[in-house]
Amino acid sequence: MTSRRTMTNEVIECILSRRATKYYDPAATLSDDQIRELVRIGTTAPTSFHLQNWRFIAVRTPEAKARLSPIAWSQPAITEAAVTFIICGQLADSSVVPDRLAPLVKEGIMPAKMVPEWEIPARDLYMEYPQRQRDEAVRTGTFGAAAMIYAARSLGLGSTPMIGFDAEAVHREFALTKDEVPVMLLSVGAERPGNWPQKPRRPVAEVLNLV
Repeated sequence: MTSRRTMTNEVIECILSRRATKYYDPAATLSDDQIRELVRIGTTAPTSFHLQNWRFIAVRTPEAKARLSPIAWSQPAITEAAVTFIICGQLADSSVVPDRLAPLVKEGIMPAKMVPEWEIPARDLYMEYPQRQRDEAVRTGTFGAAAMIYAARSLGLGSTPMIGFDAEAVHREFALTKDEVPVMLLSVGAERPGNWPQKPRRPVAEVLNLV
């Protein structure tokens, strides 16, 4: 039987040490290149049928933070963290599958004849099912945010995912399109002292069924 001690490497240690950051250094910033790199890493997360149905709005200037803060319950992380991402999931749309798969075909990863084999079931799964389209938007945005959370931790940065915001106001203030869902806010930045370690979790025996 493999023990927890043997299931350890730098990636796992990064995951196990992640914590929700409450206190940020408001003087610390991230460059636009650093922000782009976090998003690039986020976009390597899995998406259904390779839809890549997400968009990331990086709220990083004092002016943009001032717009977001009052519609996000004036949470300190909005103004103190270097950047707060508005993680947008897009309603699943099977019509984009050929365009999303085109780079795979061009690079010889996927044969062109396989594209309809993905597009048709995607259409059957989503086209007539608005709830499934929205569920996929939320799943996609969450996967991308999770990748960014752990990437930030690996770079020595703190992060805070937040659902405390007025979704309609965020939609309006930051010009989201009608097919976009603001899944969460994700603040990222350098920490200052006072943050708790990762909070203890429920025992695996309480949450796992082996069948």
